[in-house]
Amino acid sequence: MKLRSIALATTAAVSIAGAAQAQEVFELSSTYAQNLPILGTASVAFVEKINGISESVEFEHFNPGELVPALEVLDATSNGSIDAAYSTAGYWQGRFNAAGLFAAVPFGPEPGEMLAWMMYDDGMELFQRMYDEGGYNVKVLVCGMYAPETSGWFKEEITSLDQLQGLNMRFFGLGAEVMEKLGVSTSLLAGGDIFPALERGAIDATEFSMPLVDANLGFYNIAKYNYFPGWHQPSTLFELLINKDRWDDLDERSQRQIEIACMANLADNFAEGEAKNFPAMKQNVEEYGVEIKNWTPEQLDAFEAAWEEVAAELAAEDPFFKEVWDDLQEFREGYALWGDNIYLPRPRD
Repeated sequence: MKLRSIALATTAAVSIAGAAQAQEVFELSSTYAQNLPILGTASVAFVEKINGISESVEFEHFNPGELVPALEVLDATSNGSIDAAYSTAGYWQGRFNAAGLFAAVPFGPEPGEMLAWMMYDDGMELFQRMYDEGGYNVKVLVCGMYAPETSGWFKEEITSLDQLQGLNMRFFGLGAEVMEKLGVSTSLLAGGDIFPALERGAIDATEFSMPLVDANLGFYNIAKYNYFPGWHQPSTLFELLINKDRWDDLDERSQRQIEIACMANLADNFAEGEAKNFPAMKQNVEEYGVEIKNWTPEQLDAFEAAWEEVAAELAAEDPFFKEVWDDLQEFREGYALWGDNIYLPRPRD
C-alpha cells in the first residue's frame, strides 16, 4: 500500500509539472506606459485579470520600448516578434482609413452606443475584417473603453477658429483630419514624446487623453487652456491584438477566458475614468492654474461641418471605409429612437 501511495503521488506530481509546463506564455507590449493612470494601468489590469482566472495561459506585461516601440506593436504582433499588444486602432489611421471608426468617431457614439454597435451589430466583424483584409495576422478583441477625452491643451485662449491656422498640434485619429481641414498641421506622437515636443516648441498645442492622464504628463506647465467637450473622441475603444497563430493554437476554454478578462477590463477601465477625472479637473484648476474652456456652439458646428467633409471624402475614395461608415450610420439611425427618448437631457439644471 505504501508503494502504491508513493506511485500515485509521483504520478500526480508529474501531472502537475506537466500542466505547468504546458501553460502558454504571451508577451504583451502596451502602447501606453504603465505609470499613466487609467490609460496605462488598463493593460496591467488586463494581465492581472487573465492571470488570475486562467491556469493555461499567462501574460507578461511590457511597457512601450521594452520589446518594441509604442507605434510598432501592430507589425510586431502580426509577424510574431511579440505575442500580443494592447493599443487602440486610431494609431493605425495612416494604414487604414477606417481604423478610427473602431477607436473614436468625431461627433460619434458615446460609450454605450459604441459598444452596442461593436458587440451586438456588425462592428466586431468589420473590425476583424479590417486586419484580415489588410494582411495582418492578428486576432482583435475589444479590451478597454472610456468616456470622452478633452479636445486640446493650448498656450493661448482660442476665441476664434482662425487662430488654428498654421498651428502645429499633436492630434489623434480621424479628429486629426478634421483639424487639418481647419488649417492645423497635425502629428501623431506617442504619449512620452508629447511633453518634450511642447517644451521645445516642436508643437504648439496637443490633445492626448483625459484630465488625470494629461496632468500626469505635465501639459499644464506649458499649455494652460484645456478645452472641452471631446468632440473628436466621444468614446474611445482599446484593443487587444494577439498573433493569429498563437490565438488559433489555444483551446476554446483559454480563448473564452481571454475574452472574459477583456470584458471585465472594459468595465473596470470605463468606471475608473468616470470616477477619477472630476477630482483631477478640480486639482488642475486650483493647484496648477489651468483654465477650463468650452468650445462655443458655433465652433462645434464648424468642427462638425469639417468632419462631415472628411467622412464624405474618405467614403468616396475607400470602399471599406464607406461600408463601415454606412453600417455605423444605419445603426445610429435606429439607436436614436431609443437614445433620444430614454436619457435625461444634459446638462441638467
